[in-house]
Amino acid sequence: MITPTPGSPEELAAFAALQESLPGLYQQVAHDLRGEHLVVVVPSLSMDPRELEKISGAHHYEERLLFFLMLLRRPRTRVLFLTSQAINPTVVDYYLHLLSGIPTSHARKRLMLMDCSDASSVPLSGKILARPRMQREIKRIISRYPSAHMVCFNSSKLERSLAVQLGIPLYANDPSLLDLGTKSGCRETFREAGVLFPDGFERLNDAAEIVEALATLKGRDPDLRRAVVKLNEGFSGEGNALFYFDGIEASGASDLQSQIRNRLPELKFEARGETWESFEAKYQDMGGIVECFVEGKHKESPSCQCRVNAVGGAQAISTHDQVLGGPSGQVFLGCTFPANDIYRLDIQNAGLRVAEVLASKGVLGRFATDFVSVPTDDGGWEHYAIEVNLRKGGTTHPFLTLRFLTDGNYDMMTGDFYAQSGNPKYYYASDTLQHEAYKGLSPDDLIDISVYHDLHFHANTERGVVFHLMGALSEFGKLGVVCIGDNPQQAQFLYKRTRSVLDEEVGIEPGTH
Repeated sequence: MITPTPGSPEELAAFAALQESLPGLYQQVAHDLRGEHLVVVVPSLSMDPRELEKISGAHHYEERLLFFLMLLRRPRTRVLFLTSQAINPTVVDYYLHLLSGIPTSHARKRLMLMDCSDASSVPLSGKILARPRMQREIKRIISRYPSAHMVCFNSSKLERSLAVQLGIPLYANDPSLLDLGTKSGCRETFREAGVLFPDGFERLNDAAEIVEALATLKGRDPDLRRAVVKLNEGFSGEGNALFYFDGIEASGASDLQSQIRNRLPELKFEARGETWESFEAKYQDMGGIVECFVEGKHKESPSCQCRVNAVGGAQAISTHDQVLGGPSGQVFLGCTFPANDIYRLDIQNAGLRVAEVLASKGVLGRFATDFVSVPTDDGGWEHYAIEVNLRKGGTTHPFLTLRFLTDGNYDMMTGDFYAQSGNPKYYYASDTLQHEAYKGLSPDDLIDISVYHDLHFHANTERGVVFHLMGALSEFGKLGVVCIGDNPQQAQFLYKRTRSVLDEEVGIEPGTH
């Protein structure tokens, strides 16, 4: 068979034909839990490599999608999990052990692992596309099953090409719609959805346009203290920079722009090691936005996760309060579920309005809308939409982990999650439990520590800690956790106890972390 050229009309037509099968496949899989089906998991971080370099242990983030192993609870579902490098067997055993009601040996027979033995910065999908023999083996596996589909972390042109090469549909957003997930595209979606978002400008391309936008915002609001300059394709807040207007007293528009231009090299970058020179080069390459920084003595950063299913239905599926860090609090560190009950339904409603606009444009899959929320003088809240993460993000795997482990459901009327037992469940999740002293700990060490201190998740109580990013622990001293409890305080306690136990095990003095 002739292979279509990536991006060619032939490939686009082939992809469209594959995607037409998704609605029927969705209905089949959703209603027949015992049906024969293969899920091909491609956890490729197909993003700008310059932005991924800012994330320590980024190549281990492929492991965040290991929650898809929970699909093995369906007795005739197979999972083919592809990675850049081989996953430590202890990590695989750990996830299989979490499957309640299914013998580990039965699940293991239905799990297939395949890796590229390649630690380079090339996205996983690109690595697979460059390996014809590996593709042939994947297609041989696919041919053994009556139906199959592919899932991914984020959908790019690489995933589209891979889906066409493998001949299976991709349950993810069409890459032709990726612009909707850029910072510029988000602002346009917010405008169409009628949700509140910061004053600013999108579709900017260079330093001159940044200067003009900053000057215009200052002219509109003489009391404006700060504005945010964002790369269109920044990741986890690492593509953001703050501009401070302190000390600028201009005699006119020309003088104002001149002073702003001279101050651009003094931007306060969220990413460590970022410089104006490299930031400007990326801005010219990918474009970006400028918008007012939302000020407030007390601020929260909630998020609404939504889904558009294969038949086009938009649904709100969770809310979170994000835990942010970095120089000005714009870098994602973790989240709590659910969001504060004071405003969670407001966030849910705003997020659903955004989801309905995206669904009307053909978006498919899971995504999250992030907000910055500030209290008002009358006791209410104002919620500014900031961005849409048009991919599986930092709130996706914790929520799906909770859902798979407890067989529970999200209640849209209350914004709470109830396990099958009827009990409400809460969690505190983080991808950045990290310390230099953790380096050298192996997944086996971690599990031994967890069992000894009784931190691990217990199916009978539906409480405990679920670990992820375990592959990053030894090299980067970095670990992810989902701490599940019966109330928010218990979830927070489990996180603090996990950190203190790890600190104690590696000899960190109490109170110094």
